Amino acid sequence: MEFKPAIVMRKETIRLNGTLYTRSNFEQLHFIDEPQDSWRNAIYHFLQSWFNDSDFVFAHTSGSTGKPKSIQLPKQSMLNSARMTNQFFDLHAESVALLCLPASYIAGKMMLVRAMVSGFNLITIAPSANPFEDLHTSVDFTAITPYQLFHSAESLRKVSVRKIIVGGSPVTSKLEQLSENIPSELFETYGMTETCSHIALRRFNGKDKSDYFTILEGVTIRQDKRECLTIKALYLLKEEIQTNDVVELIGRNSFRWLGRADSAINSGGIKIHPEQVEKKLEGIIPSSYFIWSIPDDVLENKVVLVIESENYIPQQEAELNAKLHKLLTKYEFPKQIFYVPAFCYSSSNKVLRKETLLSIIE
Repeated sequence: MEFKPAIVMRKETIRLNGTLYTRSNFEQLHFIDEPQDSWRNAIYHFLQSWFNDSDFVFAHTSGSTGKPKSIQLPKQSMLNSARMTNQFFDLHAESVALLCLPASYIAGKMMLVRAMVSGFNLITIAPSANPFEDLHTSVDFTAITPYQLFHSAESLRKVSVRKIIVGGSPVTSKLEQLSENIPSELFETYGMTETCSHIALRRFNGKDKSDYFTILEGVTIRQDKRECLTIKALYLLKEEIQTNDVVELIGRNSFRWLGRADSAINSGGIKIHPEQVEKKLEGIIPSSYFIWSIPDDVLENKVVLVIESENYIPQQEAELNAKLHKLLTKYEFPKQIFYVPAFCYSSSNKVLRKETLLSIIE
């Protein structure tokens, strides 16, 4: 279906849990007996900012295009993004969607905007690891994280959820395998706060699964000199947006994500993407791990494997090396293995790779 770039007019009504809210009655959503950042009050505060006279909403970037920062998102761009998604998934006033992500982040905010644009009923529940555990109604559409999908796989085989977008971090091979028998249509998203949610989707289960992303109508893409993705979406952004994501272009409308340019390893003149190597290793290392590099006199940088564990005994390491030899090329094969009892983590629970490695080699 072709995306028609008509301007979407400001929407000031939303149906939540069957009740219609507008500028005049949304104050009912303010729970004074709960913390200001509770999941319910996050919905209220977003609607408060949406229903005011400003043309912008404040949001925080994740760091896809640089350091995380606070930015202003035009409400018109958010409306256009919502319309693109609603059109792709055939969402309309008779549809039912589920909000199980915090409205304090862009993914949750955009579920609310999609509800305003289409007029569908949006069921709101507390964000949790398994938001489908007590779901007793059919749902046409929802958005979740890979973490939620992992913990919801069994529940999703028993409930009726037609289409699900999964974003926030990459979908792993292990998660794809876990999703094979889930009847819902599952799509990995590619996008960022600056683009008001996703600009491309990848089906990763069922007969139409794919290993590449396809852009939405109204979006064009190209590569820069580093082979990183450049995005142009006039209905979302006035300027092109430059990412640090290295991609392989497949035709004009599709791409395969390879990894981050700022994490690529140049070892002996060969470029290695840690994310691709890590994907090959899924299932053979029981604890957390990551691929990184350290300086080397001959190779400039040598690939290393860092495992969150006490030191392996010689037999364990020999068995691991045998598996690594079967899965990796000679360039990807780690020249050294480091064992760290506990990784360094950020406040959002992401592994701080550089800091973790520095803590053991300095």
